[in-house]
Amino acid sequence: MEAERIEHFYTEKDYYNLPDNVRAELIDGKFYDMASPSRIHQELVSFFIKNIGNYVDSKDGPCKIYPGPFAVKLFNDEKTIVEPDISVICDPDKLTDRGCSGAPDWIVEIISPSNHTHDYVRKLSLYAKAGVREYWIVDPLRKEIFTYFFHESPFPNSYTFADKVKVNIYDDLWIDFQELERSLNPS
Repeated sequence: MEAERIEHFYTEKDYYNLPDNVRAELIDGKFYDMASPSRIHQELVSFFIKNIGNYVDSKDGPCKIYPGPFAVKLFNDEKTIVEPDISVICDPDKLTDRGCSGAPDWIVEIISPSNHTHDYVRKLSLYAKAGVREYWIVDPLRKEIFTYFFHESPFPNSYTFADKVKVNIYDDLWIDFQELERSLNPS
């Protein structure tokens, strides 16, 4: 008789016991390694932090912005903890000493060549199911942005780095990707 393969599932405890030099996300009890960010990835994170941070500061509201690594426990279970590139949380009750417990209002993921399926499929489904209000996928190689506003439609809007993109969770915030292009390619 062939031995049955027993699949091991990990928990929140395993996630918090990972060595400091290991970057991984825990989704449905399985670990997914995270690639080291490239320079353009870091440029994009800085661009978002600056733009969103300035807006949030000017409104003096409850929203907070956190760059990854930042642990987000999407569900009330011990088998899923993700680390979005950018998390915007407007409910201070969701913030814990370890990160966020519950769905952020807005998540931005910046695609790495090695993880595009992870962000376009697995995390898209996960974030929609968890109740994330808005999800952006930014592809620096293709210079494309896909925005999902789950309360209005399950389908994305598509933009390029030549566009000014409306943030749906706010009434008056637009992200101008031409600013990013100018900072990356100064004349």
